[in-house]
Order: sequence, then structure tokens, then C-alpha cells
Amino acid sequence: MTNTPINTEQIIQQPRLLEQVVAKMRVKHYSLRTEKTYLDWIKRYILHNGKRHPKDMGVVEVEAFLTHLAVARNVSASTQNQAKSAILYLYKEVLGVDLPWLDNVTQAKAPKRLPVVLTQAEVQAVLSRLDGTMWLIASLLYGSGLRIMETLRLRVKDVDFARREILVREGKGFKDRVTMLPVSLVEPLKSHLLKVQALHKDDLSTGHGEVFMPMALDRKYPSAGKDWSWQYCFPSIKLSVDPRSKMVRRHHADEKTVQRAVKRAVNLAGLTKLATPHTFRHSFATHLLEGGYDIRTVQELLGHSDVATTMIYTHVLNKGGRGVSSPLDVL
Repeated sequence: MTNTPINTEQIIQQPRLLEQVVAKMRVKHYSLRTEKTYLDWIKRYILHNGKRHPKDMGVVEVEAFLTHLAVARNVSASTQNQAKSAILYLYKEVLGVDLPWLDNVTQAKAPKRLPVVLTQAEVQAVLSRLDGTMWLIASLLYGSGLRIMETLRLRVKDVDFARREILVREGKGFKDRVTMLPVSLVEPLKSHLLKVQALHKDDLSTGHGEVFMPMALDRKYPSAGKDWSWQYCFPSIKLSVDPRSKMVRRHHADEKTVQRAVKRAVNLAGLTKLATPHTFRHSFATHLLEGGYDIRTVQELLGHSDVATTMIYTHVLNKGGRGVSSPLDVL
């Protein structure tokens, strides 16, 4: 298998299959990112097997392909698992075939790494080198323990200033959860949303202003997409064409912009740690546990299904603590 980009035209004989995959994923409300990733792996699988139709292949070909990724391509364990998930989805959900357990796959090695965590002084050093919207986003990542896409997909209606809470809708694993809104971010976020509201009014005046609606709510509530409460808290600076509906909309900000801003701030702060936007979430969890908050509480704030996932951050456990305050508020 080569490293050259895959052209859809290369598997022109399979257009109906790919359309079925897309249709099934959209019915189940998979994200556009997951849709693209799964399609890419399915194409690679078909090309690797000489463009044969998946219905004419089975567990032997799947095992051979996944082993090839680990042995010849030397991919990471997470990449191999991603490919496996895509192919199994194709067989089970689209072709209606339940493959037996894949026993003969050479597994890619999964490194056991501890997360990179910043000290409170390092967090402050990085945040002080950010400004405007990038500072506000990074502050929410640390102060509320959000993932970067959870922050960028945040809607106006899901911020409760009175209760100082943020409702995370359809986080990882399609789970909702509630986390804190730091007191020190209430006024900055209110000021930011006033600017966003003005931008939304401008969009409405030019015939736009309709945001993407999840779970086909645009059909149930046709006018809801233009409602202020449904708008993204962190919209893109420009309008773009929705790749699914082909409508011109203002999507949320691009995560790459945040990643570049944080990387630049980390370098300016003179840190040698390989910190990324996700490092703020790791630091949020670690600092709460070090501050004596119960691990179960931290688990709920992070949205982890298993407490074992939360326990990776620190050995400081079960020190009690009631009424969680954000670590951002004690800087």
C-alpha cells in the first residue's frame, strides 16, 4: 500500500456502497469528521485488496489488512483500532454481516504514557501570552476541563451564567455532562457573546445566520437554526459552505487555529513540555485531585465512563471536598 492520496475515482465501481455508508452514518448522527475518517479507511481496505467488493471478502482479508497496518506501515495502536472500527462498521451496519472475533490480527503496540501536565505557574505563563478569543478558549479548557471540540461546539443556550455551569452536549461517546463555569470567566464570556450576537445580527441582515442543527432538529423546528440561543459561542470569522447541506453558514472556529495559538504561547513562555490545548484538560483534572477533590467528582466533570481513566492523573485520591471551585479561580 502506497502513501499516495486516495482518489475516490479509483474505486468508481463502488459508489453505491460508499453512499450506503454515508447514509447509515448520517442516520446515526455521526460527526462529519468521523464520516470522513471511516470512508477513508474503507477505501484503503478496498484498494489494499485489489478493489474487490467487501461482500466478497471477510475475516481473513480484514485480519490481513489490520496486520499489514501494524507490521508494514508501523501505525500506532490507536490508528489500527480506528481502521478496525471503520471496517467492522461497514460489515455490521451496512452489509449486515457480523464478523467473528479477529483472533489473528497482529496488534500494534500501545505505549503507556502519562499525560503532560502543567503546573499552575506554567498554566498562568501560557494564558498570559494569549489574548482575546484564544485566551478565552484556553481558559475554558483549563478552568472547565473541556476538550477542544467541546469548547468550539458550545452553543449559547448551554452556558448558564446564573448557576455558573456549562452543559456539554454529546461529548465523547455521545454523552451529556455538566461542568463548572469559572467565576473569573463570567464577565469575559458575557462580553465576548455580545460581540458574537452583533455578528449574528449582521449575518441575519444579509440573509444568513442559520447555524447547523444537530439530530435533524432543523426539520422539526425549521426556524430554530437562526435563533440566537442555538448559535456557537465561538463562531468562525468567515462564512463557509456546509459540505452536507451545501448551505452557506457560519460554522464554529477551527481547532487548528487554537492549536497554533497555544503552541505559540507555550514557546513564548519558554516551556520545554510538549503542551497542547488538551494539556489544559489534563492539568484541570490533576490540580483538582491535588487540591483534595474526590476522584468520583472529577470523573463526572471530565465525563469519563470508568474511574480508572481518571486515576491516571494522580495518586492523590479520596481526600474529600465539597462544592467544587474551578482551579482557574485560585490563580
